[in-house]
Amino acid sequence: MIYGYKRPLYNDENCKEQTRKLYEYQVNYTLSERHGSPKKREVLEELLMTMQKGDVILVEKFIVLADTLHHLMDILKIVKKDGVSIRFIDEGLSSDRILEEDLSTILSHFIRFHSDIIKQSTKLGLETAKSKGKSLGRPKKSDENIKKAIEMYHSDLYTLLDIKNETGISKSTLYRYLENTEV
Repeated sequence: MIYGYKRPLYNDENCKEQTRKLYEYQVNYTLSERHGSPKKREVLEELLMTMQKGDVILVEKFIVLADTLHHLMDILKIVKKDGVSIRFIDEGLSSDRILEEDLSTILSHFIRFHSDIIKQSTKLGLETAKSKGKSLGRPKKSDENIKKAIEMYHSDLYTLLDIKNETGISKSTLYRYLENTEV
């Protein structure tokens, strides 16, 4: 039996790209996680518990299946012990033939996987912060400090260091505001 597995990702929240890629293969059954969080991956857990020898799990790429390199290794050990194979579409790899690849190819896949992990956790972190009402991005400087820094700059009596020490406005921030006021 060939099982397709997908979950929401930073660049594929509705799993449309994963669905498209899985459709190209003869998947008997597709399972989908309802969230992209690394915790409570119930669908994956159930899939791993019900797999039988000779079954295949098909995923778009490493990040769909695992959230860390350690997690990936744990899953690969489980499926090897159970006689199950995992095929990674984008990487063009299969868990039962991974040792046939050269080291540089494997490392390039792991580097991309690591990058995907960072993007996925950043997206989830931003969503969590937003849902808690936290403001995102660099905090704004007070208008009074900016106004004072601009006045000090235009007076030609102060150095940039003096302005920074007095107002807390850095050189780059001051220049950015000066550019915006000159327009």
